[in-house]
Amino acid sequence: MRVSERGKERERMGEVVVVPRRKLGSQGLEVSAIGLGCMGMSPLHGSPKPTEPMIEVIQTAVELGITFLDTSDLYGPHTNSNIVGKALEGEVRHKVQLATKFGIKSLSGDTQTEVCGDPAYVKEACNACLKQLGVSCIDLFYVHRIDTKIPIELTVGALKELVEEGKIKYIGLSEASPETIKRAHAVYPITAVQLEWSLWTRDAEDEVIPTCRELGIGIVPFSPLGKGFFSKGPKVVENFASNDFRRSIPKFQGENLEHNKIVYERVNEIARKKGCTASQLALAWLLHQGDDVCPIPGTTKIENLKQNIGSVFVKLTTEDMSELELIAAVVKGDRYSPAVMQDTWKYANTPPLTSWKAA
Repeated sequence: MRVSERGKERERMGEVVVVPRRKLGSQGLEVSAIGLGCMGMSPLHGSPKPTEPMIEVIQTAVELGITFLDTSDLYGPHTNSNIVGKALEGEVRHKVQLATKFGIKSLSGDTQTEVCGDPAYVKEACNACLKQLGVSCIDLFYVHRIDTKIPIELTVGALKELVEEGKIKYIGLSEASPETIKRAHAVYPITAVQLEWSLWTRDAEDEVIPTCRELGIGIVPFSPLGKGFFSKGPKVVENFASNDFRRSIPKFQGENLEHNKIVYERVNEIARKKGCTASQLALAWLLHQGDDVCPIPGTTKIENLKQNIGSVFVKLTTEDMSELELIAAVVKGDRYSPAVMQDTWKYANTPPLTSWKAA
């Protein structure tokens, strides 16, 4: 059954819902209040997924009202972009706002990477993304990680030229420090900042999120379900493949995990009272943070997709929000292993433009 036929069938069955829309930034980008993160459809979380079922998930998301899709040239690498591109062939492309990321460069047969924000590479990466996705323009093009060797002004300057050339519409940053966000925004308006934010991870609330709001930049939380923790609870660990990077995350290890089980149980208890699932409650908490927030939960299953969409209709009171924040305050464990933490926003400052000289 073709995508348009499936859409009509779902409409007859009463499955089509109207997902609210939100504006990201001040440059005109409008997206569905909840997006779809496509990373898990490629082997970064273990074994590769069959292509056709993943295309069906993406197309079903669009049929059910999700218009904001997120990928990266890193995922796979490249294979995720190919899957998304195939899902968007034909009329589907015109129904979505497509976001992708660049800046983590694969080396040594894709087994090693380096962060690269060199202006020449910015343009090279954009052309490659356009080809992989099979599109003529990318709606939102993020710097995936900040190259701390090159002034951010040079990276964003190259992105500005891509906007002027019509290859991208809007510019985003991921895991950027407050200083880097301000410097980038002074070169060309930043539409969105992607960051990890959830009941599981709240370290961006003190500095990064206030900076975004001061500048009128949209906020796109990735891993809004705690990398699967609020979907399946502590038992999610049992299904991690041997090469799943989440095995190295301190929150999922030893005493931290035992402690965090209590967090999940308390969140699940509130969810039962609200008549929703723990994952819907976790997403609803983010959605209630403000109309400038658009989380991008990932899934490879249509059942979970529908559940995630349902979170936009969960209503939380001020008391609900406060109770959830008190529970979240006792989560134990860092976001990543010490080595990976070096690539997070806390360390993402770049050299001053005035003192920089190319090597």
